[in-house]
Amino acid sequence: MSLPVHAHRDPITTMSDGTIKQVNPFSGTEVWTVPGRGNRPLSTPVADPTPLGEHDLDNRCAFCAATPLATPPEKARIVRGDDGEWEILRGLLPEQLDETVAEFRRVPNLFEIISYDYWRQNYGFEMDVETAERMATYLADPAGRAHVLDIVRTRLRAGGRDADLPEEELLDMAGAYFAGGHDVIIGRRHFVDGARYDNQLASSGTLTPDEHHGMTLLTIDAIEDLYRRNRYAPYVVAFQNWLKPAGASFDHLHKQLVAIDERSVQAELEISRLRTNINMYNEWGVDYAGYHNLIIAENDHAVVCAGYGHRYPTLTIYSKSPTPEPWRQTPEEVRAMSDLIHACHAATGPDVAANEEWHHKPVDLDLPMPWRVNIKWRVSTLAGFEGGSKIYVNTLSPVNVRDRMVSAMYDLRDEGLIAEDIRIAMECRAERNSLKYNPFLT
Repeated sequence: MSLPVHAHRDPITTMSDGTIKQVNPFSGTEVWTVPGRGNRPLSTPVADPTPLGEHDLDNRCAFCAATPLATPPEKARIVRGDDGEWEILRGLLPEQLDETVAEFRRVPNLFEIISYDYWRQNYGFEMDVETAERMATYLADPAGRAHVLDIVRTRLRAGGRDADLPEEELLDMAGAYFAGGHDVIIGRRHFVDGARYDNQLASSGTLTPDEHHGMTLLTIDAIEDLYRRNRYAPYVVAFQNWLKPAGASFDHLHKQLVAIDERSVQAELEISRLRTNINMYNEWGVDYAGYHNLIIAENDHAVVCAGYGHRYPTLTIYSKSPTPEPWRQTPEEVRAMSDLIHACHAATGPDVAANEEWHHKPVDLDLPMPWRVNIKWRVSTLAGFEGGSKIYVNTLSPVNVRDRMVSAMYDLRDEGLIAEDIRIAMECRAERNSLKYNPFLT
């Protein structure tokens, strides 16, 4: 068995005074938890919530259901079919948007992290025939054309540029809103159903398990689609920022997907370690968590444990599937991951700022990597000590995180608010919780 980073040290070491030192076995990140701080609240409730107005429930921000044309042209949406099952609709025109209720919408990001021009100028990228035909159809529709022109002007004004340009010049910029590589998955609700105050936000955890499954399905579909349409992108980053301390521009539930053209230094470091130990996600992820009683919950196809060696208190959900790519997994495997991700958000609560980070095998990698999701609670602020020492201080230890989640999940399951087949803490199977993928198949 190969050893993790800082091989002379265990990933978790408890000192005599109670200080817990952690080293992330995949990244090498070092984290300390100082005793006596684990019982601090994760969030501060809003002291004076404001009553909602008549139109606030569906018209609060640019992501809200009543303003579908405030975003760039919709690429896809997921709706309930006639049989009650999820159905993905693609490339609707403006007059078709009100014909169905979009539980989640996929739209281009108005302000791309990696722009459409980046791909064109650096790689000679050209949109595929299907996308070009969809753009032509949209621009041939009067309402669609007006919508695109309005979106381009909005972007120009936001950047301090002249938006009073001839129509043809504006349309030359339209490609970014059809073939760009930065998309947003937007939830229907801004506030929970029946909300009366502005602190009653609809988060991932306030969805039903089935609704969260719909968001997961549309997200996976979008990842696969971005790969398929851009051969220059070896990886698609998927993440969710919830509340402003976690980097959210809107307090409206949404995920983001960004196609990128290289792996980060951190990803390359993790892959280099994987090459020396093909089984490291079992040994230093799920199995290590199991041996140290850090497994929080599981179902037949996924397992969640308290993370260690992260800058913020973290939950890590691993898929047990033998298939590394989410879009190639079975419906049961995808649903299992969705249910555990949802349960983690529900147990965390909607008032806690959090990042949700998806990780999967890059399409050009010759090694298997399990689909895994980190949920990080943004409950502290990095300071000078962290910057100077590269040792990060967490207020919560992995055990603190486990205890909070286990208690909350039991209550939620009893109330029918999370999937009923989730096994919690000591209910988890006595046999190994190892991931089921075959590390020798690529």
